[in-house]
Amino acid sequence: MTLDFLGTLQRTHMCGELRPAEAGQTVVIMGWVNRRRDHGNLIFLDIRDRSGITQVVLDKELAPEAHARAEAARPEYVVACTGTVRRRDPALVNPNMATGEIEVVAQTLLLLNDAKTPPFSPAEDAIANEEVRLKYRYLDLRRTEMQKNFRVRHEVARAIRNYLSDAGFLEIETPFMTRSTPEGARDYLVPSRVHQGEFYALPQSPQIFKQILMVSGFDKYFQIARCFRDEDLRADRQPEFTQIDLEMTFPQQEIIFKTVEGFLTAAFKAAGVDLLPPFPIMSYDDAIRRYGIDKPDMRLPAMVELTDTLTPELRVTLKIEPELPVLGFIIPSVGELSGSQRKALLSEVRASFGESGLDLLDVARLKTNETFAPLAASIESQLGAGPDDLVTVVTPKLGTPAMWNYDPQWIYKRAGQLRLDLAKKYADKHKLFEQTGTAADYKFLWVTDFPMYEWDEEAKVWNAAHHPFTSPHEDDITSGRLVNDKGAVRALAYDIVLNGTELGSGSIRIHRKDVQAEIFRSLGMTDEEAHERFGFFLDALEYGTPPHGGIALGLDRIVMILAGASSLREVIAFPKTAKAIDLMVDAPTPVSDIQLRDLSLRVIART
Repeated sequence: MTLDFLGTLQRTHMCGELRPAEAGQTVVIMGWVNRRRDHGNLIFLDIRDRSGITQVVLDKELAPEAHARAEAARPEYVVACTGTVRRRDPALVNPNMATGEIEVVAQTLLLLNDAKTPPFSPAEDAIANEEVRLKYRYLDLRRTEMQKNFRVRHEVARAIRNYLSDAGFLEIETPFMTRSTPEGARDYLVPSRVHQGEFYALPQSPQIFKQILMVSGFDKYFQIARCFRDEDLRADRQPEFTQIDLEMTFPQQEIIFKTVEGFLTAAFKAAGVDLLPPFPIMSYDDAIRRYGIDKPDMRLPAMVELTDTLTPELRVTLKIEPELPVLGFIIPSVGELSGSQRKALLSEVRASFGESGLDLLDVARLKTNETFAPLAASIESQLGAGPDDLVTVVTPKLGTPAMWNYDPQWIYKRAGQLRLDLAKKYADKHKLFEQTGTAADYKFLWVTDFPMYEWDEEAKVWNAAHHPFTSPHEDDITSGRLVNDKGAVRALAYDIVLNGTELGSGSIRIHRKDVQAEIFRSLGMTDEEAHERFGFFLDALEYGTPPHGGIALGLDRIVMILAGASSLREVIAFPKTAKAIDLMVDAPTPVSDIQLRDLSLRVIART
């Protein structure tokens, strides 16, 4: 088969643009053969490009040469077609295609390139084997679903960029190659050929640079920034990712919230969703007490503390520890469970509790007991339970304090995890997680006043819960808690949460060198160690640093949620696997001895 040359032929329309208004026009479309149907004297080609699909009719009597070329065409061949747009017969209209009311009657057809039989067809809606998809990513990206995801990504990023630019923010790039300043995950290191034995690091975030931009007087900065973290991967985590990064001087926390709500509203509008800010605000402590987690999924009802509902006598009778909280929650619309189903669920949950000292109160069984029926009714009333809701009550077993070292928040966190587990277990039975394409699908929340420090039981040290540049509350500094009671210190830190996913984190920063130095000391760093790691930043703080604060949100996560995707890999063009491998280019790979010698490196087998 001889392939044709495009020559001077120019495309007049994208495949997905044609409508009845173009009927009678001569058009030129180009793209891939999505499907081919041969009916003898009539051959139908569905031609696809990123905008959509148009059906082309090749009639042997009207265009014999074009028909002959169509006989040779196969799926994924690249073609160019000249033809006349005509309306389809009403009985033949395809309502599932945007171009389903028209077709193009071909005059000429050029075969611009052929294609091997692909390992899967881009015309398929879903490909089960993700490794094959990633190996042949260029084919996977041709699929309509993937093309849609990246159109959403483009429109979202453009809307954010436009909003922040109009709000007076300057877009400024920060370095990819910088020094290693560990921020929680491991750095990706880049060896220097010129400075032997020394390394650059890829940035985990532009954190220090954006603060220095505030020292530099730029007032409002933003960047859609690439970041790199060498950490264990999962569905919503990649080694390289993109975040919407911003910083501003002289802010109150509320100003930052308003800015973020503004660009998120613009971004979601670009994806066809009208948000209704302002978003609710909740403290970290309230989030833990009501949801058992610092990134609550607000689509589910909150937990309710039932501690006062059970009298001391009832607690003894029901073998419930008198000093610890009792927590209840409902999972809506689960439906009535049979006796065997309820028994199996109780066994499953109790097994998951293990030796933690927690138990479940079988409310359904209480309802059948004359003595306890009023208690069951009271519990259901307090939880607002309907007839189809699953009522769950988590209790500490009698004697629990002797079984494990009591953490005041531990029961809340474990009950909160059970709440999420049960919601996922019965997700098919209720409508809470179904996407309707409206603002009601998206439950945003600001979580504030995080703990400043986290205790590392293994290392017996306090670590920064956010990062060491986050400012504590002023009264925690002046009261001495910063030194004497680290566990009680609150940070001026905040997260933006959507449907149980943390979209981003931010804080009001430390702008005084004396406070920054004290924070480093509180984390166990000597002044010498702090200066060695962050000396350039501490020096900058000496030259009139204004109060400043900011936030960074994951662009990939925002697009993943808007696209209804289950993984970041669906919205990143060339992602890595869970083992941080790029299957398409086969990276990482060994490098030559010459390259290693130039860098003064040697590979040593791990023992």
